[in-house]
Amino acid sequence: MAERIVAASDHAGLALRAEAVKAAQARGFLVEDLGPFSAESVDYPEFARLVGERVARGEARFGLLVCGTGIGMSIAANKVPGVRAALCTSEFEARMSRAHNDANVLCLGQRVVGAGLGTAIVAAFLAEPFEGGRHARRVDLIKALEK
Repeated sequence: MAERIVAASDHAGLALRAEAVKAAQARGFLVEDLGPFSAESVDYPEFARLVGERVARGEARFGLLVCGTGIGMSIAANKVPGVRAALCTSEFEARMSRAHNDANVLCLGQRVVGAGLGTAIVAAFLAEPFEGGRHARRVDLIKALEK
C-alpha cells in the first residue's frame, strides 16, 4: 500500500503545489490534495492546520505545504503538536531535514523556488530516511517542548 501525503497551499502557491503533487505521485505516494482550487485569496494558516493535524494524527506519512515564501506555512504548521515542518530551498536542506530532524511536513515557497528546483526538493525530501541514533534523542527533545 502506498504511503499517504496530504498537500495544500494558499493562493500564492497553487502552481508549485500542483507540480509537487505530481512529483510525489511519480514516486509512488498517494496524495490527497486539500486545495485551494482557485486563485481566490485564502488564509494560509487554515491550510497549514489542516495538513498538520492530518500528519499529527497519523492519517498521512508526510505533509506538503506551499505559499509565496514558505515562511508563513512553516510557522503555522509548526504550531500543530507532532509536526516538524521544514522550510527547504535546496535539495540538501530537504535531505538533512529528514535525515537529522525527521521532518514530517515539507514547506516550499513558490516565489523562492521554481518548479524544477521545487520538484527536486520534494524528491529529495521523500527519498531520505531518518538516520535515528543521536538524532533520535534530539527529535525526542523537540517533542518534549510540545508538553
